[in-house]
Amino acid sequence: MEQRLQKLIAAAGIASRRHAEQLITSGKVSLNGKIVTELGTKADPDRDHIKVNGKLLNPQLKTHDKIYILLNKPRGYLSSLADPEGRPLVTELLPQSVGRVHPVGRLDFNTEGLLILTNDGELTNYITSARNRVAKVYEVKVKGVPTEASIARLRRGVTLKDGTRTAPAKIKLLHQTDANAWFEVLLHQGRNQQVRRMFDLIGHSVLKLRRVRIGSLTDDYLKPGHWRLLTNAEVKRLMGNSSKKRAD
Repeated sequence: MEQRLQKLIAAAGIASRRHAEQLITSGKVSLNGKIVTELGTKADPDRDHIKVNGKLLNPQLKTHDKIYILLNKPRGYLSSLADPEGRPLVTELLPQSVGRVHPVGRLDFNTEGLLILTNDGELTNYITSARNRVAKVYEVKVKGVPTEASIARLRRGVTLKDGTRTAPAKIKLLHQTDANAWFEVLLHQGRNQQVRRMFDLIGHSVLKLRRVRIGSLTDDYLKPGHWRLLTNAEVKRLMGNSSKKRAD
C-alpha cells in the first residue's frame, strides 16, 4: 500500500515526521534510484526501493520494533543524542541493550523530571506538534513570592524578551514560605526554557524545576535517573485519537 515518504521514514524510526520532511526537501531521500524532494510523494515499501542518506529503508520497516521508555531525568544531563562539549547525555542512563532511541522534546540541562525516549517517529511527531496540544505539567520553585497580579499575567500569556508570546497557562500555588514559593504550571507549548523565562520576566528566578506529567502520563514512584518501559495502554492514551488525525 502506498504511503507518504515522510510517514514511512518515521515508521522506520529514523526520524520524526517533521525531520523526515526536512530530509526529503534537502535531497537526502531517493525512490527507486531517483532523488525525491516533493513532500507529497508516495511509495509502496513492498514494491519500491527507498533510501535515506544512501541507506536502504525497506529492511528497517520489516524488522523495526518500537520502544517506548519513560525516564525520570536528573539535573546535569542533556536531552540530546550528542554534545560537542562532552556533557552527560540522557541516553547514557539507559543500557545499550535498549537500542537506539531519541528524546521526545527536551528538558534543559538543569531541569528534572519525566522524559520519553523512543524510536517511534510518529509518537515523537504527535507529542511535539503544537496542533495536538499535549499538556506538560511542571512543578517550579521560585525565588521570593510573586504577587497574585504577577501570576495572573503569566496565566493570560506574556511577551518574552525575544518578542515571542506565550499561550495562556494554568498556574496553581502549591505552597510558600517567606523566602520562596512552589507552583504547578500546565503548558501546551514547548518553547525553549519557557517556564524559566516566564518567571524571570516577573522578577522571580527559578530555583528548581521538574516535569511531573506529559499528557496522561505520570509516575510518582520513578526515582531520578531511573527508567521503565511504557505499557501499550499508556502509549495509546498518549496518542489519543491521533490515528484518525494523521494523513496517509
